Order: sequence, then structure tokens, then C-alpha cells
Amino acid sequence: MSEPAATSASSLPEFRNIELASLLTYRWPLASMASGMHRIAGAFLFILMPFIVWMFDTSVSSEISFLKFKAAFTVGLLGLPGFVWTLVALGLVWAGLHHGLAGLRHLWMDAHHAQITKDFGRRSAAGVIALTLCLTAVLGAKLFGLY
Repeated sequence: MSEPAATSASSLPEFRNIELASLLTYRWPLASMASGMHRIAGAFLFILMPFIVWMFDTSVSSEISFLKFKAAFTVGLLGLPGFVWTLVALGLVWAGLHHGLAGLRHLWMDAHHAQITKDFGRRSAAGVIALTLCLTAVLGAKLFGLY
């Protein structure tokens, strides 16, 4: 009975954590960018959940509350001009679109993990990012009153 061959420590793959300072210089593959943006969008939606609930409640309660809702985006609210609240709403539009589309991408990859390739991951990430940016631009144009 023979013993297994000894492997040297240098032949094993080396995994290291990235330091926080090197995050800006790190080469982010497209799939990791889409995944990271998915997490950021989810956190943004979670943190701004009270604002989302306020927007929904104020916009559907009554005609007077709807006018108050509209005024927040034109005149302002809490000492901030309306333009700032419109940008926050645009950020929420992006976050909702990206989180939803990237979530569908992740579900698809979970369901079909045997057929997923590195190329598919890159192409699907590019598609999610491009579709999110295009839809955000279209809805942002509507939000800013361009059509």
C-alpha cells in the first residue's frame, strides 16, 4: 500500500482577501460589477424603504396628499429643494430596476447552473447593466418631465 504523494505548499492555489484600499485599483470583471451593484441596489432600497412607503402612502391617500407629494418634487421638502428629491427618486428607479433584473439573472443562473459558462456570465451581466441604464434613462426622462 503506497502513501499519497506529498504536495508542496507552493503548488496549492493561493487565495487572498482584497484590502479596502485596493478596491479602486482592482480589475472588476463585468459579472462581479453586476453582482456588486445588485447588492448596493438592495441596500439602497432597504435603507430608503421609509421614503418609498411615504411616497406610496402620500400619492394614493387623497387628492390633497397627492398635491403635497407633487410639491415635494417641485418645491422641496425638509429643507431640501425638489431637484434633490427627484434625484433620490431617480436613484430608487435605478435601484429597483437593477435589483429586479439582476435578481432574475441570478435566479436563471441558479436554475441552469450546469449550462452556465464564464462567457454567459459576462454577457448576461453586460445585458443587465445596459438594460438597466437604458430603462433608467427612459423613466428618468419621464420623471424630469421631458415627455
